[in-house]
Amino acid sequence: MSITAEEKQRLMKDFATKDGDTGSPEVQVAILTTRIASLTEHFKTHKKDNHSRRGLLKLVAQRRKLLDYVKGKDEQRYLDLIKRLGIRR
Repeated sequence: MSITAEEKQRLMKDFATKDGDTGSPEVQVAILTTRIASLTEHFKTHKKDNHSRRGLLKLVAQRRKLLDYVKGKDEQRYLDLIKRLGIRR
């Protein structure tokens, strides 16, 4: 249900705004999106796993807050990010 270290490194490299960037909102949103997709697949077979569902809702809320932050700072950056990740809004 979590992502591998290699996948995380790839996401950091793809969404980094500069070299060595690990904490920018873009990187954080990309990692959260991957984790959310993983959990969504998990729920297709484990419909009654309500404890993990609560964690999923927390991840979605955290991603929403980060996206709102990016939108408040720079709307074009926000639009590019949701387009690259394929998130609907």
